[in-house]
Amino acid sequence: MKIISQDIEGVKLIKHDPFKDHRGSFTRIYCNEIFKNFGIESKVSQTNISINKIPFTLRGFHCQIAPFAEDKTFKCINGSIYDIVVDLRKKSKTYLKWIHFNISESSDFSLHVPKGCANAFLTLKPNTVIHYLSSQKYNPLAERGVRYNDPLFKFKWPREPENISDKDKKIEDFNIKNKFF
Repeated sequence: MKIISQDIEGVKLIKHDPFKDHRGSFTRIYCNEIFKNFGIESKVSQTNISINKIPFTLRGFHCQIAPFAEDKTFKCINGSIYDIVVDLRKKSKTYLKWIHFNISESSDFSLHVPKGCANAFLTLKPNTVIHYLSSQKYNPLAERGVRYNDPLFKFKWPREPENISDKDKKIEDFNIKNKFF
């Protein structure tokens, strides 16, 4: 496993080194000791799987506020996604900045998103499956979001999302006076 820091503090790409032979492959996705050594939250409170049948499905931007703020680490185990991470930590040097990643089943990468950042992804293939590790249990009262097309951020998607939940469509424009983190 190799951990690669990104332009937003705490965001990490985790390069896996799968063992491959004639039977297939074996990949270690999580190692408490390695994560801890690189400053990645090593507590796993909840795991989730997101199954997305239709390409160009958008999920996010989602995060939780304290005391339920969460670190998330996820891997695309089938299909492909375009993921954006946005920094919502007011005291961060990269506050309101965003970065994007292309992650697929064949890329052998996981992505770590720290507390105070929100992420969203657009599926690029049918039957895309994402496996999440989360440091906190989901609490709907602590959930916050940023709309995928919020004019403040000028997010660039590889194409217009076609499938979005009503909840994600109705998120109001981001207001820097909001108390996120």
